[in-house]
Amino acid sequence: MEIAIIGGGAAGFFAAISAKQHHPDASVTLYEKSGKLLSKVKVSGGGRCNVTHACFNVSQLARFYPRGSKQLKKAFGTFSTQDTVNWFENRGVKLKTEPDNRMFPVTDSSQTIIDCLIREAGTLGVKIKQNFQILSIRPDAGGYNLESKDGQIITAGKVIITTGGSPKPEGFEWLKQLGHTIEHPVPSLFTFNMPQEPIKKLMGLSVSHTAVRVQGTKLKEEGPLLITHWGMSGPAILKLSAYGARVLNQLDYNFKVQVNWLGNLTEAEIQQVLSEQATNYTRKKMLNANPFDIPNRLWDFLLAKIDLREDITWGELGKKGHNKLVNILINDIYEVSGKTTFKEEFVTCGGVSLQDVDFSTMQSRKMPAIYFAGEVLDIDGVTGGFNFQAAWTTGYIAGQLK
Repeated sequence: MEIAIIGGGAAGFFAAISAKQHHPDASVTLYEKSGKLLSKVKVSGGGRCNVTHACFNVSQLARFYPRGSKQLKKAFGTFSTQDTVNWFENRGVKLKTEPDNRMFPVTDSSQTIIDCLIREAGTLGVKIKQNFQILSIRPDAGGYNLESKDGQIITAGKVIITTGGSPKPEGFEWLKQLGHTIEHPVPSLFTFNMPQEPIKKLMGLSVSHTAVRVQGTKLKEEGPLLITHWGMSGPAILKLSAYGARVLNQLDYNFKVQVNWLGNLTEAEIQQVLSEQATNYTRKKMLNANPFDIPNRLWDFLLAKIDLREDITWGELGKKGHNKLVNILINDIYEVSGKTTFKEEFVTCGGVSLQDVDFSTMQSRKMPAIYFAGEVLDIDGVTGGFNFQAAWTTGYIAGQLK
């Protein structure tokens, strides 16, 4: 049996390895259009490779995927986070868990993961062809003809497509021609640009727990927030961008965000803290007595934003100032105009419709013996190792070639 894997990324390698393990007598060839293998693995996690996320409950894990949650819940029953950890550790790559539950190789080097995958593929006898772009797939008696960019025709009995996401619909045209429905691709996982907002001068500052909502929508997320030289980033913003990928695209990335800087405190609790400050620190300057778990630089910035004097004391705040302070702490408004890709981790929402794929096998419902894995599907997770976990899982299942 000739098995062709198209795409030399995380899902492609895992599918090729799985195919050779499940079908040792088959000829398995992986085709990569560029001269680089596993390029996304290389840059992931700042070059450390965020292999997966330490969430070992399948139902909870599936909730981290804005698209594909229901289908992946079923797939994770076949190959889960624990299976990923075991797979790498059984091949000499030990993983560690960081405080935010992201998992990395103990070497802190993505090259460790790349070397492991290439070594395993080589040991099993997977053939790898680089600079080999497949432009079209055509059914032929008992299989498929794959035409390369330079006109070569390859025949294969089974084909696993792991070509990743594409920012433009044209990138999926060849799959559309096979009869598949393509969900229009739009960016996911991006940071918010705020060219007109002075808060950018606080770049590098992070706040541990915020609640952020997009005005005029139902989009709301909680988590750490990072101020950057172009606007806002951090887990709260990235989750908002992922779950709101289509809505924010429709808004052309021009909208207002409302930030609650004290994400887990209620308004009543904030009122109580401010009242106690006014009573206990009557003569103390507000600038020097920040009662909340937010950085002092942000506290100073917010006081200036509501036009309080630098030397104002807690005793001078008064009811009007008190109300303005509560409002800025829980309803601070910022104008967003544009987006920036999060680091090098380009992720799209969109791709081959999930209705076109049987997730118990990853086989196409439209074309027999064609399988899909990874981000070529309309699947994407939030940041934290989830997109790689989806690649390992769908690649493993596709490689079974059931």
